Amino acid sequence: MNRNEKPRYLLPSLVAIAVLALFLWWANGNLDNYKIQVLNLIAINSILALSLNLIYGFTGMFSLGHAGFMAIGAYVSSLLILPQVQKDMIYIIQPLVWPFSVMQAPFFIAVLAGGIAAALLGLLIAMPVLRLGGDYLGIATLGFAEIIRVVFTNITPITNGALGLKGIPDYANIWWNYGWCLLTLFFMIRIANSNFGNVLRAIRDDEIAARAMGINTFKYRVVSFSIGAFFAGIGGALMASLITTIDPKMFSFLLTFNVLMIVVAGGLGSLTGSVLGSAVITILLEWLRFVENPIDIGSFHLEGIPGMRMVIFSLLLILIILFRREGIMGMRELSWDAFLRRFPRGGENR
Repeated sequence: MNRNEKPRYLLPSLVAIAVLALFLWWANGNLDNYKIQVLNLIAINSILALSLNLIYGFTGMFSLGHAGFMAIGAYVSSLLILPQVQKDMIYIIQPLVWPFSVMQAPFFIAVLAGGIAAALLGLLIAMPVLRLGGDYLGIATLGFAEIIRVVFTNITPITNGALGLKGIPDYANIWWNYGWCLLTLFFMIRIANSNFGNVLRAIRDDEIAARAMGINTFKYRVVSFSIGAFFAGIGGALMASLITTIDPKMFSFLLTFNVLMIVVAGGLGSLTGSVLGSAVITILLEWLRFVENPIDIGSFHLEGIPGMRMVIFSLLLILIILFRREGIMGMRELSWDAFLRRFPRGGENR
């Protein structure tokens, strides 16, 4: 798509956003709280999947540290929006230290601060860790996430330790979550369609060849990792405000695994695949909750087994890897370019 064709795609994009806004307005007034919660989770999981896809799908870095970045964003944002009265109430073991005890910020600034804090820590971690590759990188980033979780459990004057933070204001409604989701998607599309995105794909496909062409692969990998960490922090901040309660146990490897499942199921290197995967996986995980409850089929009674939905879902993920390892979209994208080729403007050849 050249510069002269850009206006051609502006109108359908605006129409699509208007349709989404109309649907969200209808859903907010007609759906029950549980269904709205699922819609919110789809938006947040999309942000997390897009951020991990940038690191893993586009740059080829096998990272398992997403839960750590989410924890940073969640705690920083929550400390900035917690009312002073609530801070005094929940810090019963040790009082919250200054300046966190007096810091307050609007929700947008708090979420942004959570993302920036995660990006800065991601930059700090990336400098030594990204000199590794392959499985070693995955192990190192997994260790980082576990270190963050353990540290947050023990720095009680800041994080309230194992008790966590409760009564976080529930600002993350459907409008905030989908607004950040669209902003993340727009930013990722701009990256993917830029020279920067082409360089990331070149590094993913053959880092040695990219280095031989004069590309500073380490610099690009660090930048990609930091951007992914930023949006993981955004997702963590929104998640904290959505569920209103966080503690270090939430940010275990299982959280990273859930995001990784979405990325793999949607398609590594596909932005629209990440969004579709988020919708499918989130809805499927919620629907499978019925297997954890008692089931009566006629005269036959089955006791619910806690955790069974994750067992079933893991089996489904194995089947996806075995029979459709490229995921829903593979590396393809849903785009206006492909759609409008079916309906060319007057005078254009098919």
